[in-house]
Amino acid sequence: MIIYILAALVGVAIISVDQYTKYFIAANYTLAQSHTFIPKVIDITYVKNTGAAWGMMSDRTWLLISVTTVVMLICICLLVKYGTRSKLLFWAMILVLSGGIGNMIDRIFRRGAVVDFLHFTFWKDFPVFNIADCAIVIGAGLLVLYFVIDLFRESKKRNIKKDLSGSQDE
Repeated sequence: MIIYILAALVGVAIISVDQYTKYFIAANYTLAQSHTFIPKVIDITYVKNTGAAWGMMSDRTWLLISVTTVVMLICICLLVKYGTRSKLLFWAMILVLSGGIGNMIDRIFRRGAVVDFLHFTFWKDFPVFNIADCAIVIGAGLLVLYFVIDLFRESKKRNIKKDLSGSQDE
C-alpha cells in the first residue's frame, strides 16, 4: 500500500513541477527567448511545440492526444496486471503516465501546444524539451531495461531447462 501512495506522490510531484515550470516560462519569457542556465550545457529557451519529439506530427493535436491516451491506457493496464511484482516496470509506468499527463494538460489547455524550454547547447539539433518529456524518456528507458533484463532471465531459464533435460538423458 505504501508503494502506491509513494507512486501517487511522485506522479503528482512530476506533474506539479512540470506544470509550474511551464507556467513560469510562459509567464516570464517571450517566445524564442533564451537564457544560459548551465554554460555550454543547457539553456532555457521558450518554445511552443504543436507536435511530438522533433516536431513530428505538428498541428495534429487530436492524433497526439489519441496516441497519448492509448499509451496511458496501456500503462494503466500493465500497472493493474503486474502491480508491484516488478518494481522496475511499476516505476517505468508511473514515470510514463506522469509525463504523459503533463503534456496532455498542455495539449488540451494550451491550444494543442506543449511548452518546451530545456535546450542542450552542446547538441544543437536536439529538440527543446520539458520536465514531462524527461519523465517519459526515463520511464521508457526503464521499460527497455525491464525487457532486456526479462529477456536475459528467460534465456537463462531456457538454458537451465535444456541443461537439466540433457543431463537426465545421460
